[in-house]
This record gives sequence, C-alpha cells and structure tokens, in this order.
Amino acid sequence: MARTLYDKLWDDHVVHVEDDGTTVLYIDRHLLHEVTSPQAFEGLNIAQRPVWRNSANLAVSDHNVPTTDRSAGIKDPVSKLQIDTLDQNCDHFGITQYKMHDKRQGIVHVIGPEQGATLPGMTVVCGDSHTSTHGAFGALAFGIGTSEVEHVLATQTLLMKKSKNMLVKV
Repeated sequence: MARTLYDKLWDDHVVHVEDDGTTVLYIDRHLLHEVTSPQAFEGLNIAQRPVWRNSANLAVSDHNVPTTDRSAGIKDPVSKLQIDTLDQNCDHFGITQYKMHDKRQGIVHVIGPEQGATLPGMTVVCGDSHTSTHGAFGALAFGIGTSEVEHVLATQTLLMKKSKNMLVKV
C-alpha cells in the first residue's frame, strides 16, 4: 500500500498507540524560546524532573531580542526577564542555547534549518505556530503549547492522534 511522507515519518516515530488512537510519538528535535518555555521549566523544577535528552533540545533567544542595536540591551523589563529566565533555565538544565549576542541567534523557526538542527526525516516541535514550516525540509513538524513543551522536555515524546490524509487533485 502506498504511503505518504507523513505516514512514513509518523510510523517511524511511533513509540506506542492506545486503543483510541492516542499515540506516543518520539520527538527528534525540540526547539525552545523564551516565551513558551518558562512555565515548562518551572513545571520540571517543581516535579524535580530532569530534561530527558538534553542533546535533542536547542534554545534560542527569539521573540524579545531587539532587531536593531543590540548593544543597548533589552529595555522592556518583562522582555528582559523572559530572556534572562531562558538563559538561567538552559544553564540549569544543560541545554544548548544561542543567546542574544551569539552569531547563530535568530528566529526560532529559521535557526533549525540554518544550523542543521532540522533535517529530513526528523520530528520537530516548538512552542511556536510557525514550526510546521520545517515540513519544507522533509521533517514532520508541529507547533505545540506550553504544557506540551514541558512534556517533551521530560519525556522526549508527544501525545497526539494521527491526522487524516487528504487527496488534493489540481
């Protein structure tokens, strides 16, 4: 039976399937940024859980980084707190991070492909709605919420149901 790329990537990453179709899907790459990760890291700290696989996670200061004159720093106190919190969490949990002044720093859904962290055949998740654009690189990619960010940090898996395929004729 013919299978789509989606079917192949999904099947290659299934850890377990429940009777109702809920699937434990292995995640190859988890991209993190300062907006959707603080509560996830706090949840790990409260539960005293480690990050399951540090090397599968990559963080970048993204949403609150100035686009011009970074030498002036971040003026908004809430934005600065989010960046500082990401720095502290990545240091504490041993996660590689491209900080604000790192030449590899950039937009979270762009740095994955730019830096070779997103590759064909991978599953990729991030707490950012643009994450699905990694599909252009042959990856199966999903934007996820903060509680899912915590779950992936703790287990390197995601719980979800497989979407249906759609035939499009032009």
